[in-house]
Amino acid sequence: MTAGTPSPDHEPVSASAYREAMAQLASAVHLVTTDGTGGRAGLTATSVCSVSDGPPTLLVCLNRNSSAYPVFLRNGVLCINTLGATQDRLAADFAGRVKQAERFDGRDWTTLRTGAPVLPGALVAFDCRIVDRHAVGTHDVLICAVEALGGIGGAEGLLYAGRRYRVLRREAPAAE
Repeated sequence: MTAGTPSPDHEPVSASAYREAMAQLASAVHLVTTDGTGGRAGLTATSVCSVSDGPPTLLVCLNRNSSAYPVFLRNGVLCINTLGATQDRLAADFAGRVKQAERFDGRDWTTLRTGAPVLPGALVAFDCRIVDRHAVGTHDVLICAVEALGGIGGAEGLLYAGRRYRVLRREAPAAE
């Protein structure tokens, strides 16, 4: 059988096969953070995507079984902090290496319009209000209106592919 050819027995795709296939994709790495009446929480995510620029809207997928999930829903706001090449340890901390209560320690977080934590030094921060959500499998797709931007920088980006962090190198501009 060749790639792209369905299996003759039409078996459903297993969760483990799907995870292996998804590990082949390179994705930007983000810290998704929130703060408000529901408390403060944050996690590492790669499931972030632009939806529209009119009005500026993006989506992020959160697992409903995550301990942080109810905090995001109660607060109704979040910040997507896109990480740079040197922030892989921070990504691992927010992915579960460090307990939720300790993830924000030792860093000077700021805020923009919504009050969600903004990471100084992020490539970009999308400060958002959650305007809609859709349940899909184990996750909710959160539709987020971008209310403010911060930290738009030119550093190299952090990617996740092949089950490890990698760096997206910026090429020098071509000489004319």
